[in-house]
Amino acid sequence: MEQTRKLVTEIPGPRSRELWERREHAVPAGVGTTLPVFVERAQGGIVEDVDGNRLIDLGAGIAVVNVGHAHPKVAAAIAAQAEAFIHTCFQVTPYEGYVAVCEQLNARTPGTHDKRTMLVNSGAEAVENAVKIARAATGRPAVVAFDQAFHGRTLLALSLTAKVNPYKKSFGPYAPEVYRAPFSYPYRGTGGLAETIAWMEASVDASQVACVVVEPIAGEGGFVVPEPGWFAGIAQWCRAHGVVFVADEVQTGFGRTGAWFASEHEGVVPDLVTTAKGLGGGMPIAGITGRAEIMEAVHGGGLGSTFGGNPVSCAAALAAIDVIESEGLVERAQKLGDRMLERLNTVQRETTGVGDVRGRGAMVAIELVHDDGRPDADRAKQICASCHAQGVIVLTAGTLGNVVRLLPPLVLDDTLLEQGLDAVCEAVRG
Repeated sequence: MEQTRKLVTEIPGPRSRELWERREHAVPAGVGTTLPVFVERAQGGIVEDVDGNRLIDLGAGIAVVNVGHAHPKVAAAIAAQAEAFIHTCFQVTPYEGYVAVCEQLNARTPGTHDKRTMLVNSGAEAVENAVKIARAATGRPAVVAFDQAFHGRTLLALSLTAKVNPYKKSFGPYAPEVYRAPFSYPYRGTGGLAETIAWMEASVDASQVACVVVEPIAGEGGFVVPEPGWFAGIAQWCRAHGVVFVADEVQTGFGRTGAWFASEHEGVVPDLVTTAKGLGGGMPIAGITGRAEIMEAVHGGGLGSTFGGNPVSCAAALAAIDVIESEGLVERAQKLGDRMLERLNTVQRETTGVGDVRGRGAMVAIELVHDDGRPDADRAKQICASCHAQGVIVLTAGTLGNVVRLLPPLVLDDTLLEQGLDAVCEAVRG
């Protein structure tokens, strides 16, 4: 597909509107939609809708298609594996692809210690299994999470997630033995390391804590990059108290932040790492990778997933990992991020209401505020709507909904990046 933006109708166009009417009679309203255009095809950094509009993708399926849409190597791997066999269930009759993906994750996640990996379907499932494994390894019940956290929508993952509306509203009761501490939020001046540790120790007996689950960068919370040393300090507290340190790298992994994993920026070696999103190049697959002695603490048959590590998804993951390495996408992510921050810092100086511009690598956000510093969620929505009308896909984020986030595919070329940023900057200026 030609990597150019093209608008031939309004957004959404007539065909998308027809399909939206069908959607309303077939899909519950609880399944949200950011941009009501229906996709016909997508490749690289371009999404083409059913009306023939080509949109610049600065969302990457929420950090999933790091290698771009329908990368030829990923598509070829999927086709070849689908022709060979599609499913057997690894717990019934195993296959090499599952083992190969686990070997890659064991080798690439932080640390040189002996590791084991299991594969599942999604980030939420990975987090749930990480907690199960930590509880089995420690014999303890409690879990600590943070106030900007998002870890998924299944019961335990949702219990760990902080944001109530829309994620938690009306879905309680939640899983017990979950405790919440302040996440470091430099722009807001909250959640310093001492404050966070004091909250943890005041809220739960450390000897009862199985694990601390934390994102290196709070994703849905607004791409909040904690103050230097905070992430490492939490890991040190865990080691001192025999607590399993779980890094949720679902959104930050696979080159997204300018490193294979965001934990590397802080020099942290987690006990367990959860991965998903960018791992599969667009196919559903997730992993839990950790210290061998922790992973082996679970009894035989205690871990499993019918579709986890599906052969086709494994083939896609191996191809995606190869693309990230062979095409230098970790380094490309840093270049994309540097340019995004440069452009957005400039527009911040030129206009009011941009409280903060932040991020690491190709994971960048703009926090919108009123003159008195209160979150401005309405303006964030307006900026996104303006970008969508110009044929640029962007997303909101933030516990209070006042953040615009940019997550381009790491293969996005410079021309498309600049055109996308032009639209974003124009929308911010109003």
